[in-house]
Amino acid sequence: MRRTVSNVTIESVVGDIAAQPDMEAIVNAANAQLQSGGGVAGAIHKAAGTNLAEECRPMAPIKPGEAVISGAHNLPNKYVIHCLGPVYGADTPEDKLLAKCYRMALLLAEKNNIESVAFPAISTGAFGYPFNEATIIACRTVLRMIPELDAVNLIRFVLFDKSDLAAYEKRLYQYEEID
Repeated sequence: MRRTVSNVTIESVVGDIAAQPDMEAIVNAANAQLQSGGGVAGAIHKAAGTNLAEECRPMAPIKPGEAVISGAHNLPNKYVIHCLGPVYGADTPEDKLLAKCYRMALLLAEKNNIESVAFPAISTGAFGYPFNEATIIACRTVLRMIPELDAVNLIRFVLFDKSDLAAYEKRLYQYEEID
């Protein structure tokens, strides 16, 4: 699915966040120490190689809602934007912290003149955020950020399976363009 709002194309696909060679930056659903772990962080660190962990070490720890940027090392991208999403039920207010992850990632992309960014579904795995609620927050936040974007012209949501994809497609069409 593709949708263009102003001059920004938003799309959603099923795939592997660590295998998005046409994207300038990918977003890591990171842990506070910015090191390898399970899920998205594990896949990204494995594909990027050990130099990613070395580069990230001095930037850690980060707090829920924060984002930092690094090189992509052995990944086919130029950058990795690392966001620490909230642990559902522990980091509050969860909705504001999750929205802040998406905002901060896009602001970092803008600051670094990055044209394309791929996001996973932040906080929906081991951090326990209910998928449908997280989808609403992700889509609404990204659409609301579009008026602030000059460099970014492609945003991709990379999802785990077809049911996740369907949830994103529904939400992306549910919200109207924000002027």
